[in-house]
Amino acid sequence: MSPSDAARRLAQDLPDIRTSEDPADRVAYARDLWPRHHLAVRAGNVAEHRPAGVVWPASTDEVSRIVRWAHDTRTPIVPFGAGSGVCAGVLPHDGIIVLDLKRMTRWRSLDAGARTLDVEAGQMGLPLEEDLNRRGYTLGHFPSSILCSTVGGWVAARSAGQCSGMYGKIEDMVLALECVTGTGEIVTLRHRTSGPNLIPLVVGSEGTLAIVTSATLRLHPRPKERAFAAFSFPSTEHGWEAMRAMFQAGLRPAVSRLYDPFDAMLARRGSVKKGGADAGGTPGLGAAALRRLLRRPGAINELLEGPFGSKVFGGALLVVIFEGDGPGPQNDVETIRALFETMRAKYEGEGPARKWLLHRYSVSYRQAPVFSAGLFSDTMEVAAPWSKLRGLYDGVRRALGKHVFVMAHLSHAYPDGCCIYFSFAGTAAARGGRDGWDERCEITYDRAWKDAMAAVIEAGGQLAHHHGVGRSKAPRMNSELGEGGVETVRALMRAFDPRGILNPGNLLPPPEPAPYVDDAHPKEVLA
Repeated sequence: MSPSDAARRLAQDLPDIRTSEDPADRVAYARDLWPRHHLAVRAGNVAEHRPAGVVWPASTDEVSRIVRWAHDTRTPIVPFGAGSGVCAGVLPHDGIIVLDLKRMTRWRSLDAGARTLDVEAGQMGLPLEEDLNRRGYTLGHFPSSILCSTVGGWVAARSAGQCSGMYGKIEDMVLALECVTGTGEIVTLRHRTSGPNLIPLVVGSEGTLAIVTSATLRLHPRPKERAFAAFSFPSTEHGWEAMRAMFQAGLRPAVSRLYDPFDAMLARRGSVKKGGADAGGTPGLGAAALRRLLRRPGAINELLEGPFGSKVFGGALLVVIFEGDGPGPQNDVETIRALFETMRAKYEGEGPARKWLLHRYSVSYRQAPVFSAGLFSDTMEVAAPWSKLRGLYDGVRRALGKHVFVMAHLSHAYPDGCCIYFSFAGTAAARGGRDGWDERCEITYDRAWKDAMAAVIEAGGQLAHHHGVGRSKAPRMNSELGEGGVETVRALMRAFDPRGILNPGNLLPPPEPAPYVDDAHPKEVLA
């Protein structure tokens, strides 16, 4: 079947299910929010990966029928939530059908006694939490993308929310999953306390093993009280040692976020700066100074990361929020205050923590001005045990810092380790004028990612904590999992999806070099 026939035949064979091959729909579903795509859009290449068509099932039965059809016709399909992924988990071509689950939003059952909710995969994050709050519950899952992400997307990418310290990641909330495998079979996986537990295989599989159609999630009473505190530390390392001591002492703040000195300065401001970006097809003059500065990021990173940066920006900042009922949250704040005062902490009051909560989702909207100014920005979330955190922090900062301006915060901590969330911004190489600007930005971007991923592996860290792997990190999964690990995952894919029709090319290294990494790039960086 030719690519142009796939959507048409789907509509003919399943006429009662909503489908489209309209060019506008194909453009809308051509990508997720991988920042590397933004460079192509800025260059005028809006939708290079358009699917053959889009299908919107309204029930698990319809998903099953679509997948059986895809299995029989050998047509690859890509599950789609809200498209807010940042790792190229969605990258279709003109032979692929995108399967959008957003019509599947029903609450199937709310069990007040067990405090569980069975909800369909297309339910959007913020309406879900607001509806739960009105009933006296919380899921406790607050990813920065909560306004534009779905339950199914959370499960697929192994999502973490801003309150993971108290409630855990999404895998800690899932008690059962209803899924459709690559043959169209509907299966229900339940959390097991003995024998094989298949839920951890599907959580984080990014649409390659099965399509999640509903999830049974653990709920909590909506907290009635919050207690806020913020502390500054002489260095980022002093701050994470305090975080480690807090979690290993058995304390579980809902929010615990440690910012390096520069990121701490932004956190203290607590708002999104408006304006300052030039529009147009090429970088404008208004952002020229910033672009010039970021062409030589190494010296800037070294200056700001050292004692000078700490002194100028007021040191690292740790924001902590406890929640619950009665005096418990405030008592916990007093406990950590006494603990931190033995660790060179300075109490900063409640203000920074309250300001963070007020602007907790604002960071998700800072990218557009950066890209329109002729720059690029991205984030990289990695993790390691506490014993390896110093090496991971230094190694990734050093690797990224050769190419881009870097800042970092630590936003998900556990008794045994922590996630480091690097944010970075960069631009094209120093010479070459405006010719090929976006391609040269792309080269810098690719090299930064390549070196950073190598640094993660060398430090013994993990390449992803909660954004997923997608296609952006897949070429390096051999290094983290080893050949045996990769082959194990491939065997699971064959068991769940014998014909390989579910999101092919995602999650694992492709058989040939991917075009997204520097060593497969045909161009040279201009010095």
